[in-house]
Amino acid sequence: MKAMILAAGRGERMRPLTDTIPKPLLTVADKPLIVWHIEALARAGFVDIVINHAWLGEQIPQALGDGSHWGVRLHYSAEGDLGLETGGGILNALPLLMDEVFLVINGDVFAQIDFSSLCAMRFLEHQLAHLVLVNNPAHHPKGDFTLHANGLVTPEPQLTFSGISLLSATLFAGQQSGKFPLAPLLRQAMTQGKVTGERFSGRWIDVGTPERLRLLDQEMRVIH
Repeated sequence: MKAMILAAGRGERMRPLTDTIPKPLLTVADKPLIVWHIEALARAGFVDIVINHAWLGEQIPQALGDGSHWGVRLHYSAEGDLGLETGGGILNALPLLMDEVFLVINGDVFAQIDFSSLCAMRFLEHQLAHLVLVNNPAHHPKGDFTLHANGLVTPEPQLTFSGISLLSATLFAGQQSGKFPLAPLLRQAMTQGKVTGERFSGRWIDVGTPERLRLLDQEMRVIH
C-alpha cells in the first residue's frame, strides 16, 4: 500500500510563518511536521510515499530529497502555486499512487498513531473510504461525521475527521481534473453506505495556528 501526505495548503491561518516556508516544513521539536509523518509511515512498513505541494512547494523536495534518509521512496506531485484542494490534489496524484487503496494524511495534523493497523486493512468490495475520527477539539466543537456501532460513518456531525483516511481510487471515478474538495465526495459515499471508520483516542492535534504549533513544540520538547 502507498501513502500520500497532503502538503499543498497555503497555510493562511499560520501566517506570517508560512509567508516564507510551506506549512509542512514548520518544525516541532526541531523536526519538520512532515518528517514526523514520514518517520511514522516508515515504522509502519510503508515504502512509497507521495507528497503533493503548491505554495513555496519547491522547498519540500529540496528539504526531503528522495526519502532514502528514512528508508522510503518519496514521490512528488506538483500543483503550481495555487494548489488543487484536497480532492483535486489526490486525483492529480493518482498516477503516482496507482494502488486501488491508499492511505492519505493531512500534512498539518500531528498524530501519534500506529499506521500499521491501517496498512493491514482490507476493503470490502463496495467500500470507498475508511476514516479515522477523533474527539472534537475546542476549536471544532460540533464535529464532522457520525460513527455508528456497525462501523459505518454518516454525514451528521458528531466526531471530528482527523485528516487520516484510507481511500479507494474508485471514489474519484468520473471526476474531472482541477480544483475541488474531498468532503463532498466522502458525504456522497456515506449516503450510499460505502464509508466506514474508527475512533482514535490517542494524541492528535490540528496544527492550524501559530499558537497550537507553539504549544505542541513545547510538549514534544519535554517528551523527547
